[in-house]
Amino acid sequence: MTTHVQLLAAFAAGCRDDGLPGEVRADVAGRILDVLGNCLAAYAEPDADAAPAVLRAALRWNGTGEATAIGSGHRLPAPSAALVNGTLAHSLDYDDTHLPSVLHPSAPVVPAALAAAEATGAGGASLAAAVAAGIEVCNRLGMASYLPEAGNSLFFDKGQHATSICGTLGAAVAAGMLYELPAEGLADAMGIAASMGAGVIEANRTGGTVKRVHCGWAAHAGVSAAVLALEGVTGPPTVLEGRFGFFQAWLDGRFDAGALLDGLGERWELLRTVYKPYPTNHFTHPAIDCALALRDRLGPEALAEADIELGVPAPVLRTIAEPAEEKAAPRSPYHAKFSGPYTVATALLGSGGGLGVCLDDFAELHPARLALAARVRCVADARATEIFPRAFAAVLRVRLADGTELEHRVDSSRGGPEHPLTGEELARKFRDNARRALPEDRMEALVTAARAGAPAATLLPLTVA
Repeated sequence: MTTHVQLLAAFAAGCRDDGLPGEVRADVAGRILDVLGNCLAAYAEPDADAAPAVLRAALRWNGTGEATAIGSGHRLPAPSAALVNGTLAHSLDYDDTHLPSVLHPSAPVVPAALAAAEATGAGGASLAAAVAAGIEVCNRLGMASYLPEAGNSLFFDKGQHATSICGTLGAAVAAGMLYELPAEGLADAMGIAASMGAGVIEANRTGGTVKRVHCGWAAHAGVSAAVLALEGVTGPPTVLEGRFGFFQAWLDGRFDAGALLDGLGERWELLRTVYKPYPTNHFTHPAIDCALALRDRLGPEALAEADIELGVPAPVLRTIAEPAEEKAAPRSPYHAKFSGPYTVATALLGSGGGLGVCLDDFAELHPARLALAARVRCVADARATEIFPRAFAAVLRVRLADGTELEHRVDSSRGGPEHPLTGEELARKFRDNARRALPEDRMEALVTAARAGAPAATLLPLTVA
């Protein structure tokens, strides 16, 4: 009987050997450009302190220079370059999200693919196929962990970071394709990578910078697994569904095999991956939408004595509302990105730059926003809970001192399934990110090259000023 990992490996090999549908190939170009923009912004961002530490560690390890660290231009072994670039890709929490699995596939997969592609001299078409297959495998693993009756990803219920766990296998697929592993070799790479994925998400609640490294470690592990498979290490054929396999180890054996395998190569979960308009945890986005909608009707004076209630899906309270004292007074600008109260206050009082809330809004913690965040109470909202996680919904209610009551509800956040970002908005996001690290001519050259499907050997040198 053909096992689950063998079916996924055959699908990935087919993407490389038979090519991609036009819609998928066009989508991948956007994914690569979005990741490059996020990496460049993180490289230039003073608060992104995890990425410089990871780069210093990679330089300490040294090794043969095979691939480029984005921004700095350092040449590193492919796994180390993937580690640095994957950390950059996730550092600002600006990376795309697949629904309803609620994981961020591009941040681990694209850096792994770029590193392996540059190391092997692969062409642009091979890079695109690797990214597409890697993201699809990552998303499918995430979908298998989402059970509708539970209303949430089982990974999250257990405090596990689905992105880094599933992303490790997706990164192994992408890297393995670029190292030209046959289907059986790709299955081995996934089987090896399944022993490498990890990540707990307590940092979402109480701080710490390690979560920024999760996607970097997934990318590093994926490239490493592909190289180990290339050199002859093998993985178990039942690594996913087996008695002691991936789904048993992580999810106590509860998974949806249909979501993992049905329509593979015909129905692309890649295309259901949505871009972020705001550089914050995705669960905060509908709250930001609500606040931006009410902003023009609420001046600072009126808000000073307002009672504010934010209603969100019950499962996300643990991420953006608990512990309440931590979310009302986040410890750092990065921690603030995971705070429902602080992101609402930022949308109401912030600069309005970018697409409404921008990176500059999180350069430091603002006293006025902290004061307003203390007035925001987060509660579970039945309608938003029913919609979650097919889309992210919220309701914001504001009661002013004079008794005036204002309310705005969003059933699908901006950038989500019902309101995708336009091509112009995505280009604006990329340029707002990239301009922080690159001069305009280099930035525009990168846009042109990415849209043309250029190879990694062309793209990555353009990320260095």
